[in-house]
Amino acid sequence: MHPTRLLPPIVLVAAFGCASDDSSSAPPPPDDSVLGVEVVLSGLASPLRLDAPRGDPRLFVVEQGGLIRVFDRDGTDRGVFLDLTAATLAGGERGLLGLAFAPDYASSGRFYVNYTDRSGDTRIVRFVVSTADPDRADPASAEEILGIDQPYGNHNGGMLAFGPDGMLYVGMGDGGSGGDPQNRAQDLSSLLGKLLRLDVSGATGYAVPADNPFVGGSPRGEIWALGLRNPWVFSFDRTTGDLWIADVGQGELEEIDFAPADDPGGRNYGWRLMEGTACYNPSSGCEPDTLVLPVHEYGHGGTPFRCSVSGGYVYRGTDAPQLEGRYLFADYCSGQIWALDPAPAGTPPAVAEVTGLLQPPGGWQAIAGFGQDAAGELYVLDIGAGVVARIVARAAGD
Repeated sequence: MHPTRLLPPIVLVAAFGCASDDSSSAPPPPDDSVLGVEVVLSGLASPLRLDAPRGDPRLFVVEQGGLIRVFDRDGTDRGVFLDLTAATLAGGERGLLGLAFAPDYASSGRFYVNYTDRSGDTRIVRFVVSTADPDRADPASAEEILGIDQPYGNHNGGMLAFGPDGMLYVGMGDGGSGGDPQNRAQDLSSLLGKLLRLDVSGATGYAVPADNPFVGGSPRGEIWALGLRNPWVFSFDRTTGDLWIADVGQGELEEIDFAPADDPGGRNYGWRLMEGTACYNPSSGCEPDTLVLPVHEYGHGGTPFRCSVSGGYVYRGTDAPQLEGRYLFADYCSGQIWALDPAPAGTPPAVAEVTGLLQPPGGWQAIAGFGQDAAGELYVLDIGAGVVARIVARAAGD
């Protein structure tokens, strides 16, 4: 067993404000409590995702090498839920990359994983929990519902999530290399560089929802949105149903994309025509009026050095009320964390850095992303340190 531990939270003064990397002038939070993090799990092997079924108090953690492990909320280890190490090619951007529990998991026991197989190709597979032990999946129940060839070893995407409509959404990178050399993200005959939407409510396999935007007009009706480079983390606001996508940039810009809950799909987020709000290929005349621009972007470089966005969630828990309604995201290289306060359509959101509030002793090594439990509380996943930390707040002076 890997060791677990619980550490006290960091308590500093929170700040929110303008869309800038410098939040020193941002106003204080609306109450007198202070934000922090508490390390719930340590000793993990490359944790990438954290999820939980609806109404379930446990935490399910995905390790890149192929294990899904299950814990109590206090960090008590309940063992290995599913072992896919023999099926998974892990390393770099490959491995066990996604986990999503069906909305009716309590009755159906169904859940879905996304991993790169021994040939490096994407496999979306459905499993069912064991009838004998709720802490163990039934490995014999595996049913592959979708396989996607990967031409290169990077930009696999990997995120899975059920939307408020009950459909399974799949984040697919552009297939890798650099610059999307085959322009797959703009190719409606390819599933790469897309967000897919699948109906998995049937007894087996999946169906293409009849209201997907390209049904009848594209050979791949599974496509919900296109023009994505590597949507490593996307999420739905559990209160509003809005969609947030953190799309990893090429060499200059990292971006946050958005779609409202009533969006009919079909959005083109621009890659490889654009990187963020800048033309990429072609270098000019990329027709941005036909594309959906990000609601926020930031550049590479700086001190600390920024290189790759690690997306998160809109906070809808109760432990940290200062963050209510704000979207949290981070940078993999710099270890910085930001809180984005959504704004009315057509106006830029307010973005404030909260790194000093939300870090354990010694800081972060490499933030892979965030996780969300059944209660809406958020967790930071440090793939470098093998740590999972929960975001919390305490009364000032505690």
